[in-house]
Amino acid sequence: MRKAQFIGRRRELADLRWRQGLVERDGEGVAVAIRGRRQAGKSRLVEQFCVEAGLPRLYFQASRGVGTAESLELFMAALRASDLPGADTLPNAAPRTWLEAFELLALALPHDRASVVVVDEIPWLFQQDARLEGYLQTAWDRLLRSKPVLLLLVGSDLHMMEAFVGYDRPFYGRADSMVVKPLDPADTAKLTGLEGADALDAHLITGGFPGLCRTWDAGASAAEYFAEQCRRVASPLFTIGEQMLDSEFPQPDQTRRVFSAIGSGERTFGNIAARAGRGPDDPIKSGSLGPILNRLQDKHAIAFDQPLGTQPGNGGKLYRVADSYLRLYLGVLAAAHEEVKRDRHEQALRMIERRWESWRGRAIEPVVREALARAAASDGFPWPETVEVGGWWPRSFDPEIDLVGADRAPVARRVFFTGSIKWLGTPFDHRDMRAQRKSARAVRGASEDGCGTVVVSRSGVAEGVAADLEWGPSDVLAAWR
Repeated sequence: MRKAQFIGRRRELADLRWRQGLVERDGEGVAVAIRGRRQAGKSRLVEQFCVEAGLPRLYFQASRGVGTAESLELFMAALRASDLPGADTLPNAAPRTWLEAFELLALALPHDRASVVVVDEIPWLFQQDARLEGYLQTAWDRLLRSKPVLLLLVGSDLHMMEAFVGYDRPFYGRADSMVVKPLDPADTAKLTGLEGADALDAHLITGGFPGLCRTWDAGASAAEYFAEQCRRVASPLFTIGEQMLDSEFPQPDQTRRVFSAIGSGERTFGNIAARAGRGPDDPIKSGSLGPILNRLQDKHAIAFDQPLGTQPGNGGKLYRVADSYLRLYLGVLAAAHEEVKRDRHEQALRMIERRWESWRGRAIEPVVREALARAAASDGFPWPETVEVGGWWPRSFDPEIDLVGADRAPVARRVFFTGSIKWLGTPFDHRDMRAQRKSARAVRGASEDGCGTVVVSRSGVAEGVAADLEWGPSDVLAAWR
């Protein structure tokens, strides 16, 4: 069995160590609100930090769906079992409120050395007791901040965690914020033992979620991975997506229908409205759809792209599920899982294989755009003033330009390059280049002198085809290295 590795997170660990240093230097408490999507590896990061720090600690994992009284009992059980110096001298009386529980926590904390207190999935506690935020603020100000403690408050509900540290909430100004994202493509490559195009396939499939990356046999191709997972009804490839949906959208309501419509490939406002409604003749009304899309953006469940050029585009926003794994689950894997449940493994695999290449061609676009934007800061990039990389399209989607590099978005002062992404098994050839050059003329600002051409191709560039910048899969990966 391959030993589980802890890959990446250098920046996050360094940030936590720095805050540990502040606690040890000043002898005062520091609070950090850590947020990130489910399965992004927040708990694993915090556990790794605690192990490396070697400090006395309390780690409390909140439970969903239980009452306040039971949560208080679980908290006290974790506190008494912890290695905090005063834990074994606490009174036996059970706290009636979270304020009383925090008072007992303060008694257990050491005065002469630093310690760590972790409350994982604190949004579940907020849902149980609306008074908790106020109690936490009172306890922090009166009792905990004066102790050398690093308080880590962890949550997967991104919107709730952002609001928790907002200016109109009790804990405002008392906690630093940290965002834990899924693994980047380079770290996904390390964890799966892959390189080049295979590593990018793995990143798109797993979304960079560490738990999924660890189900990947080292060196296996995407086809081999799919074939192996389709043999298992309880494969994490299927069940994690199901769990994430049930957790974030517990009721099959209108919001979940909108999210599923976007995941199935609908990108425009009108098409989403029709798919999530009762059909083209009875779509969701715009007055209802707009707020739903805003809420999904607040939860970081979806993202949108806008045409990028020197004049506002008329193509409007294009919506997508923010992480590629959930996008794959909604678009392909959920249906395949139903076949696996019926013991039709081969049918499930063929379903994935039929949809995979076209899905991959669209899913790689935001990864390539981010890679180019990151590479702009490196030596040797032809257009170092590039800040934003997006795409361009008119209302008719003819033409649709994959890559536009500019100095700002969504309305640029200057466009530095346009380009194409060809993520197929054949090279980018002369016909592709002619189409790219013809289409680029439609992009506002792309006709100016000095505007370059970029080609990003999974299978290379045909002989005789020349662009100002030619990238393959290894170049995309290198942007994170």
